[in-house]
Amino acid sequence: MILVTGSAGFIGANFVLDWCALNDEAVLSLDKLTYAGNLENLATLQNNPRHIFVQGDIGDAQLVAKLLREHKPRALINFAAESHVDRSIHGPEDFIQTNIVGTFHLLEAVRAYWGGMSGTDKANFRFLHVSTDEVYGSLGKDDPAFTETHRYEPNSPYSASKAASDHLVRAYHHTYGLPVLTTNCSNNYGPYHFPEKLIPLMIVNALAGKSLPVYGDGQQIRDWLYVKDHCSAIRRVLDGGKLGEVYNVGGWNEKANIDIVHTVCALLDELRPKADGKSYREQITFVTDRPGHDRRYAIDARKLERELGWKPAETFDTGIRKTVQWYLENQAWVSNVLSGNYRQWVEKNYAERA
Repeated sequence: MILVTGSAGFIGANFVLDWCALNDEAVLSLDKLTYAGNLENLATLQNNPRHIFVQGDIGDAQLVAKLLREHKPRALINFAAESHVDRSIHGPEDFIQTNIVGTFHLLEAVRAYWGGMSGTDKANFRFLHVSTDEVYGSLGKDDPAFTETHRYEPNSPYSASKAASDHLVRAYHHTYGLPVLTTNCSNNYGPYHFPEKLIPLMIVNALAGKSLPVYGDGQQIRDWLYVKDHCSAIRRVLDGGKLGEVYNVGGWNEKANIDIVHTVCALLDELRPKADGKSYREQITFVTDRPGHDRRYAIDARKLERELGWKPAETFDTGIRKTVQWYLENQAWVSNVLSGNYRQWVEKNYAERA
């Protein structure tokens, strides 16, 4: 069995779904079910005997210790995190509590569990920590992409909290010998993505006839990674990664935000054309940029390819088409996540940028 934390969130849920589809090993899921944790993401596993879901916080040391003791997982994959930069600007405390304090408590519980193991069970145990390229800061237009040795320069409360969690994981390996692995990924997109992030927000707003808010001049550049490619990379690192090492995971798809929005609009024009024949691009509105907005991220994922033979299966063109089609085919899921709390958040975040 493996233990997956943050299993009802966007990336965690995709990882669990893929895991259960690809092999027979059981999964113990742990998720706090905050606004972005959605049990509906795991609905297809509801009657699967190889999947056990527990609602709980990684910061609850007693609960985590109990789960480890009772289920004896061979590995823990930690997706649990507060992850939205805009929310971290409005309220950084949740990010400190979950991403730093929560990771600390999780590491302590795992250290005690691992310390009580012996033989091959102890030798084979792994703690895989999932992080972000945002810990590296911002790149200039012509700067080389982030490698695993790039200096940490986080620029938002979110990325600073993730950087701190990365350092804790590293320290627990070097101080206590805990068998850890860390992955730092670029921007993910795909099914089950909560519609506060760029791509799902554009799809949802476009279909609802609302404005498509683009920060600043829209020239912020990100490397885009289809979520299922990310999941395959994590499985590969879990299987063959060298203990204590960091692996960058990227899609080799640097795109400006405005180009992403134009691509989404073009796909919607094709797949769900408006009755009046107009393009969804007419709904694009440029709004005030967020404070401290990093200009460019780019991931150099050659280490992962060189050492573990991983490469993304999707191009951006194939991945974004699959993503738009998924949202069009899963409008019930979209309707269910667009709760009053979600609407209040969007109104609060974008009203001040009008």
